[in-house]
Amino acid sequence: MTKLSQINIVSVSGGKDSTALALLAIERGAENVRFVFADTGHEHRLTYEYIDYLDSELKSRCGVGITRVKADFTEKMAYRRAHLRARWEKDGVPETRIQQALSVMHPTGNPFLDLCLLRGRFPSTRARFCSQELKHFPINEQVIEPLLGQCRALISWQGVRADESPSRALLPERDVEFGQWEPDPVGRLIYRPLLAWSADDVFAMHRRHGVKWNPLYEQGMSRVGCMPCIHARKGEIREIAARYPEEIARVSEWERLVALANKRGLTSFFSSDKTPGEHVGRADVASPGVAEVAEWSLTGRGGRNFDMFYVAAAANDTDESMCSSVYGLCE
Repeated sequence: MTKLSQINIVSVSGGKDSTALALLAIERGAENVRFVFADTGHEHRLTYEYIDYLDSELKSRCGVGITRVKADFTEKMAYRRAHLRARWEKDGVPETRIQQALSVMHPTGNPFLDLCLLRGRFPSTRARFCSQELKHFPINEQVIEPLLGQCRALISWQGVRADESPSRALLPERDVEFGQWEPDPVGRLIYRPLLAWSADDVFAMHRRHGVKWNPLYEQGMSRVGCMPCIHARKGEIREIAARYPEEIARVSEWERLVALANKRGLTSFFSSDKTPGEHVGRADVASPGVAEVAEWSLTGRGGRNFDMFYVAAAANDTDESMCSSVYGLCE
Protein backbone atom coordinates (compact mmCIF):
# COMPACT_ATOMS: atom_id res chain seq x y z
CA MET A 1 0.00 0.00 0.00
CA THR A 2 1.31 3.44 -0.93
CA LYS A 3 1.63 5.61 2.15
CA LEU A 4 0.40 9.20 2.31
CA SER A 5 3.11 11.78 2.84
CA GLN A 6 1.33 13.13 5.92
CA ILE A 7 -1.93 13.13 7.87
CA ASN A 8 -2.93 16.14 9.98
CA ILE A 9 -4.95 15.53 13.16
CA VAL A 10 -6.68 18.60 14.59
CA SER A 11 -8.29 18.21 18.01
CA VAL A 12 -11.42 20.31 18.51
CA SER A 13 -13.19 20.81 21.82
CA GLY A 14 -15.86 23.35 21.00
CA GLY A 15 -13.68 26.05 22.53
CA LYS A 16 -12.38 29.20 20.90
CA ASP A 17 -8.75 28.08 20.50
CA SER A 18 -9.44 24.72 18.89
CA THR A 19 -12.00 26.26 16.54
CA ALA A 20 -9.44 28.85 15.44
CA LEU A 21 -6.94 26.01 15.04
CA ALA A 22 -9.28 24.10 12.73
CA LEU A 23 -9.85 27.21 10.62
CA LEU A 24 -6.10 27.84 10.46
CA ALA A 25 -5.50 24.28 9.23
CA ILE A 26 -7.99 24.88 6.43
CA GLU A 27 -6.40 28.25 5.61
CA ARG A 28 -3.00 26.64 5.27
CA GLY A 29 -4.30 23.80 3.15
CA ALA A 30 -3.29 21.05 5.57
CA GLU A 31 -3.11 17.73 3.71
CA ASN A 32 -5.38 14.83 4.65
CA VAL A 33 -6.82 16.67 7.64
CA ARG A 34 -8.89 14.92 10.33
CA PHE A 35 -10.88 16.83 12.94
CA VAL A 36 -11.45 14.96 16.22
CA PHE A 37 -13.69 15.71 19.20
CA ALA A 38 -13.25 13.71 22.42
CA ASP A 39 -16.58 13.58 24.25
CA THR A 40 -15.87 13.67 27.99
CA GLY A 41 -19.54 13.39 28.97
CA HIS A 42 -19.10 16.57 31.02
CA GLU A 43 -19.83 19.18 28.35
CA HIS A 44 -22.66 21.69 28.39
CA ARG A 45 -25.52 21.06 25.95
CA LEU A 46 -24.60 24.31 24.14
CA THR A 47 -21.13 22.89 23.50
CA TYR A 48 -22.60 19.72 21.99
CA GLU A 49 -24.85 21.90 19.84
CA TYR A 50 -21.84 23.98 18.86
CA ILE A 51 -19.91 20.86 17.81
CA ASP A 52 -22.83 19.97 15.53
CA TYR A 53 -22.71 23.49 14.07
CA LEU A 54 -18.92 23.40 13.66
CA ASP A 55 -19.11 19.98 12.01
CA SER A 56 -21.39 21.47 9.36
CA GLU A 57 -19.18 24.54 8.90
CA LEU A 58 -16.00 22.50 8.46
CA LYS A 59 -17.68 20.17 5.98
CA SER A 60 -18.78 23.15 3.91
CA ARG A 61 -15.23 24.54 3.85
CA CYS A 62 -13.08 21.49 3.25
CA GLY A 63 -15.41 18.52 2.93
CA VAL A 64 -14.27 16.96 6.21
CA GLY A 65 -16.43 16.74 9.32
CA ILE A 66 -15.63 15.96 12.94
CA THR A 67 -14.86 12.43 14.13
CA ARG A 68 -16.14 11.83 17.66
CA VAL A 69 -14.45 9.53 20.16
CA LYS A 70 -15.30 8.55 23.71
CA ALA A 71 -13.35 6.77 26.45
CA ASP A 72 -14.74 3.43 27.64
CA PHE A 73 -13.91 2.22 31.16
CA THR A 74 -16.03 -0.94 31.10
CA GLU A 75 -13.09 -3.35 31.40
CA LYS A 76 -11.26 -1.29 34.00
CA MET A 77 -14.38 -1.01 36.14
CA ALA A 78 -14.93 -4.77 35.92
CA TYR A 79 -11.36 -5.37 37.08
CA ARG A 80 -11.74 -2.81 39.86
CA ARG A 81 -14.96 -4.41 41.05
CA ALA A 82 -13.43 -7.89 41.05
CA HIS A 83 -10.48 -6.83 43.22
CA LEU A 84 -11.95 -4.06 45.35
CA ARG A 85 -13.11 -6.22 48.26
CA ALA A 86 -9.75 -7.90 48.83
CA ARG A 87 -7.86 -4.62 48.74
CA TRP A 88 -10.24 -2.68 50.93
CA GLU A 89 -10.56 -5.48 53.51
CA LYS A 90 -6.77 -5.50 53.74
CA ASP A 91 -6.90 -1.78 54.52
CA GLY A 92 -9.54 -2.31 57.19
CA VAL A 93 -12.42 -0.69 55.33
CA PRO A 94 -15.81 -1.54 56.91
CA GLU A 95 -18.12 -3.94 55.05
CA THR A 96 -20.78 -1.25 54.64
CA ARG A 97 -18.29 0.98 52.77
CA ILE A 98 -17.24 -1.96 50.57
CA GLN A 99 -20.86 -2.71 49.68
CA GLN A 100 -21.50 0.94 48.85
CA ALA A 101 -18.49 1.06 46.53
CA LEU A 102 -19.48 -2.15 44.77
CA SER A 103 -23.01 -0.82 44.26
CA VAL A 104 -21.75 2.08 42.10
CA MET A 105 -18.80 0.36 40.40
CA HIS A 106 -20.69 -0.18 37.15
CA PRO A 107 -20.39 1.70 33.83
CA THR A 108 -22.86 4.57 33.49
CA GLY A 109 -22.03 5.39 29.88
CA ASN A 110 -20.70 8.79 30.92
CA PRO A 111 -16.87 8.81 30.58
CA PHE A 112 -16.23 11.57 33.12
CA LEU A 113 -18.41 10.01 35.81
CA ASP A 114 -17.10 6.50 35.12
CA LEU A 115 -13.51 7.71 35.44
CA CYS A 116 -14.24 9.42 38.76
CA LEU A 117 -16.03 6.32 40.10
CA LEU A 118 -13.06 4.24 39.03
CA ARG A 119 -10.63 6.56 40.82
CA GLY A 120 -12.92 7.23 43.76
CA ARG A 121 -12.29 10.94 43.38
CA PHE A 122 -12.53 13.90 41.06
CA PRO A 123 -9.53 15.31 39.17
CA SER A 124 -7.69 18.27 40.65
CA THR A 125 -4.92 20.70 39.80
CA ARG A 126 -2.35 18.29 41.26
CA ALA A 127 -3.96 15.17 39.79
CA ARG A 128 -5.36 16.31 36.48
CA PHE A 129 -5.98 12.84 35.10
CA CYS A 130 -9.10 13.91 33.18
CA SER A 131 -7.36 15.32 30.09
CA GLN A 132 -5.16 12.26 29.63
CA GLU A 133 -7.86 9.67 30.23
CA LEU A 134 -10.76 11.37 28.50
CA LYS A 135 -9.05 13.13 25.59
CA HIS A 136 -5.46 12.11 24.92
CA PHE A 137 -5.83 8.33 25.29
CA PRO A 138 -9.06 7.84 23.30
CA ILE A 139 -7.84 10.11 20.48
CA ASN A 140 -4.55 8.24 20.37
CA GLU A 141 -6.11 4.78 20.53
CA GLN A 142 -9.13 5.33 18.30
CA VAL A 143 -7.75 7.76 15.72
CA ILE A 144 -3.97 8.20 15.71
CA GLU A 145 -2.75 4.62 16.11
CA PRO A 146 -4.98 3.22 13.32
CA LEU A 147 -3.58 5.90 10.97
CA LEU A 148 0.11 5.35 11.69
CA GLY A 149 0.52 2.68 9.05
CA GLN A 150 -1.06 4.90 6.40
CA CYS A 151 1.39 7.81 6.38
CA ARG A 152 5.04 8.84 6.55
CA ALA A 153 4.36 11.67 8.98
CA LEU A 154 1.49 12.26 11.37
CA ILE A 155 1.08 15.83 12.57
CA SER A 156 -0.99 16.45 15.71
CA TRP A 157 -2.21 20.06 15.88
CA GLN A 158 -2.77 21.43 19.41
CA GLY A 159 -4.52 24.72 20.12
CA VAL A 160 -2.55 25.90 23.15
CA ARG A 161 -1.45 29.50 23.74
CA ALA A 162 1.52 30.73 25.76
CA ASP A 163 -0.49 33.32 27.70
CA GLU A 164 -2.77 30.65 29.18
CA SER A 165 -0.28 29.46 31.81
CA PRO A 166 3.45 29.57 32.72
CA SER A 167 3.84 25.89 31.77
CA ARG A 168 2.34 26.42 28.33
CA ALA A 169 4.59 29.41 27.78
CA LEU A 170 7.55 27.01 27.96
CA LEU A 171 6.25 24.70 25.26
CA PRO A 172 7.95 24.70 21.85
CA GLU A 173 5.96 25.27 18.70
CA ARG A 174 7.04 21.85 17.42
CA ASP A 175 7.86 18.60 19.17
CA VAL A 176 9.08 15.67 17.12
CA GLU A 177 8.53 12.09 18.27
CA PHE A 178 9.77 9.05 16.41
CA GLY A 179 8.66 5.49 16.95
CA GLN A 180 9.25 2.28 15.07
CA TRP A 181 6.17 0.86 13.37
CA GLU A 182 6.67 -1.92 10.92
CA PRO A 183 7.62 -1.91 8.18
CA ASP A 184 8.84 1.72 8.27
CA PRO A 185 9.42 4.35 10.96
CA VAL A 186 6.74 7.03 11.09
CA GLY A 187 7.49 10.57 12.20
CA ARG A 188 5.09 12.03 14.77
CA LEU A 189 5.04 15.80 15.03
CA ILE A 190 3.19 17.86 17.64
CA TYR A 191 2.43 21.28 16.21
CA ARG A 192 1.27 24.30 18.29
CA PRO A 193 0.77 27.15 15.82
CA LEU A 194 -1.26 29.34 18.22
CA LEU A 195 1.42 29.68 20.90
CA ALA A 196 2.04 33.37 20.24
CA TRP A 197 -1.64 34.21 19.69
CA SER A 198 -3.80 36.24 22.05
CA ALA A 199 -7.47 35.63 22.81
CA ASP A 200 -8.27 38.58 20.53
CA ASP A 201 -6.37 36.88 17.70
CA VAL A 202 -8.44 33.75 18.21
CA PHE A 203 -11.77 35.55 18.03
CA ALA A 204 -10.51 37.54 15.02
CA MET A 205 -10.01 34.21 13.23
CA HIS A 206 -13.68 33.35 13.87
CA ARG A 207 -14.75 36.70 12.46
CA ARG A 208 -12.52 36.42 9.41
CA HIS A 209 -14.13 33.13 8.43
CA GLY A 210 -17.66 34.06 9.48
CA VAL A 211 -17.79 31.25 12.04
CA LYS A 212 -19.65 31.81 15.30
CA TRP A 213 -17.89 31.12 18.59
CA ASN A 214 -19.36 28.96 21.33
CA PRO A 215 -22.23 30.98 22.87
CA LEU A 216 -20.99 30.18 26.38
CA TYR A 217 -18.28 32.81 25.86
CA GLU A 218 -21.04 35.40 25.97
CA GLN A 219 -22.30 33.99 29.27
CA GLY A 220 -19.34 34.74 31.50
CA MET A 221 -17.24 31.66 30.71
CA SER A 222 -13.53 31.96 30.05
CA ARG A 223 -13.30 28.25 29.22
CA VAL A 224 -15.92 25.87 27.86
CA GLY A 225 -14.17 22.48 27.98
CA CYS A 226 -16.23 21.14 30.89
CA MET A 227 -19.32 22.37 32.72
CA PRO A 228 -18.03 23.28 35.16
CA CYS A 229 -14.27 22.85 34.88
CA ILE A 230 -12.34 22.02 38.05
CA HIS A 231 -10.41 25.25 37.37
CA ALA A 232 -13.52 27.44 37.05
CA ARG A 233 -13.11 30.85 38.62
CA LYS A 234 -15.47 32.31 41.16
CA GLY A 235 -17.23 34.50 38.60
CA GLU A 236 -17.71 31.58 36.22
CA ILE A 237 -19.21 29.43 38.96
CA ARG A 238 -21.60 32.27 39.78
CA GLU A 239 -22.69 32.50 36.12
CA ILE A 240 -23.20 28.74 35.87
CA ALA A 241 -25.21 28.59 39.10
CA ALA A 242 -27.43 31.47 37.95
CA ARG A 243 -27.97 30.41 34.34
CA TYR A 244 -27.79 26.65 34.62
CA PRO A 245 -28.61 25.43 38.14
CA GLU A 246 -29.27 21.98 36.65
CA GLU A 247 -25.52 21.65 36.01
CA ILE A 248 -24.80 22.28 39.70
CA ALA A 249 -27.47 19.72 40.64
CA ARG A 250 -25.99 17.15 38.24
CA VAL A 251 -22.49 17.49 39.66
CA SER A 252 -23.88 17.42 43.19
CA GLU A 253 -25.41 14.02 42.42
CA TRP A 254 -22.07 12.92 40.98
CA GLU A 255 -20.40 13.92 44.24
CA ARG A 256 -22.79 11.63 46.12
CA LEU A 257 -22.03 8.69 43.83
CA VAL A 258 -18.25 9.19 43.76
CA ALA A 259 -18.19 9.50 47.56
CA LEU A 260 -19.59 5.97 47.71
CA ALA A 261 -16.60 4.78 45.67
CA ASN A 262 -14.15 6.54 48.00
CA LYS A 263 -12.63 4.67 50.97
CA ARG A 264 -13.27 7.52 53.39
CA GLY A 265 -16.51 8.62 51.77
CA LEU A 266 -15.04 12.12 51.46
CA THR A 267 -14.84 13.64 48.03
CA SER A 268 -15.83 16.93 46.40
CA PHE A 269 -15.81 18.17 42.83
CA PHE A 270 -13.71 21.23 43.66
CA SER A 271 -10.40 21.01 45.51
CA SER A 272 -10.22 21.98 49.17
CA ASP A 273 -8.53 25.32 48.46
CA LYS A 274 -11.36 26.57 46.22
CA THR A 275 -13.08 28.18 49.21
CA PRO A 276 -11.62 29.45 52.51
CA GLY A 277 -12.14 27.55 55.76
CA GLU A 278 -10.77 24.90 58.11
CA HIS A 279 -11.06 22.25 55.41
CA VAL A 280 -8.23 23.70 53.32
CA GLY A 281 -5.37 21.20 53.05
CA ARG A 282 -7.03 18.62 55.31
CA ALA A 283 -7.78 15.11 54.10
CA ASP A 284 -9.88 14.24 57.17
CA VAL A 285 -12.41 17.01 56.71
CA ALA A 286 -14.93 17.13 53.89
CA SER A 287 -14.43 20.00 51.48
CA PRO A 288 -17.47 22.06 50.47
CA GLY A 289 -19.58 20.39 47.81
CA VAL A 290 -20.35 21.99 44.48
CA ALA A 291 -23.65 23.42 45.79
CA GLU A 292 -21.82 25.10 48.69
CA VAL A 293 -19.17 26.44 46.33
CA ALA A 294 -21.92 27.84 44.11
CA GLU A 295 -23.37 29.61 47.15
CA TRP A 296 -19.90 30.93 48.06
CA SER A 297 -19.61 32.36 44.54
CA LEU A 298 -22.23 34.95 45.54
CA THR A 299 -20.00 36.35 48.28
CA GLY A 300 -17.71 39.33 47.98
CA ARG A 301 -13.97 39.49 48.53
CA GLY A 302 -12.94 37.28 51.43
CA GLY A 303 -15.88 34.94 50.93
CA ARG A 304 -17.55 35.66 54.25
CA ASN A 305 -20.56 37.83 53.42
CA PHE A 306 -22.98 37.81 50.51
CA ASP A 307 -22.38 40.67 48.13
CA MET A 308 -25.83 42.01 47.28
CA PHE A 309 -24.55 43.20 43.92
CA TYR A 310 -23.61 39.62 43.01
CA VAL A 311 -26.86 38.25 44.42
CA ALA A 312 -28.92 40.72 42.39
CA ALA A 313 -26.83 40.09 39.27
CA ALA A 314 -27.26 36.33 39.63
CA ALA A 315 -31.02 36.71 40.04
CA ASN A 316 -31.20 38.63 36.76
CA ASP A 317 -28.52 36.73 34.85
CA THR A 318 -30.60 33.70 33.94
CA ASP A 319 -31.35 34.43 30.30
CA GLU A 320 -29.12 32.67 27.77
CA SER A 321 -29.42 35.70 25.49
CA MET A 322 -28.01 38.06 28.13
CA CYS A 323 -24.35 38.77 27.35
CA SER A 324 -21.68 38.95 30.05
CA SER A 325 -18.47 38.10 28.22
CA VAL A 326 -15.08 38.27 29.92
CA TYR A 327 -13.56 38.77 26.46
CA GLY A 328 -15.53 41.89 25.54
CA LEU A 329 -17.70 40.03 23.01
CA CYS A 330 -20.80 41.94 24.01
CA GLU A 331 -19.60 45.20 22.48
